[in-house]
Amino acid sequence: MQETEHEIPANATPVQEPPGIGGLGATAKELAERASTLIRLELELAALEVKRKLGLLGTGIGLGVGAAVLLFYAVGLGLAAIAAGIATATSVWLALLIVMLGVVLIAGILGALAVRAIKKGAPPVPEQAIHEAKLTKETLRHDGHQ
Repeated sequence: MQETEHEIPANATPVQEPPGIGGLGATAKELAERASTLIRLELELAALEVKRKLGLLGTGIGLGVGAAVLLFYAVGLGLAAIAAGIATATSVWLALLIVMLGVVLIAGILGALAVRAIKKGAPPVPEQAIHEAKLTKETLRHDGHQ
């Protein structure tokens, strides 16, 4: 007897079907594996992105601190120049006293503005977001009916 395409020989071993054709269980298993792989890759991507951003943040902070130090010295030199300019018309001690009083006055104004801003910002509670959440909760509780 001659074998045709549709006949299976008695000594034939079963052939496994390729993934995705094996039924619901195999499909569910493959889907779970792919989802797991996708989640793992997303976590790796997030970790790499956070690492890169933290590196850039560190660099930015370092450069900012350097700029702040140089600015501190520049302000000191500027105040010394102002005192030296005033010292041409008055004595040196009086020129330094005038510059010091100006710096104290500016520091006092900045301090008062800082206290006012802190009082406006305290406590740091997202009141508008809490209000919106309560409105959403009430809407869902009543199922859209009044």
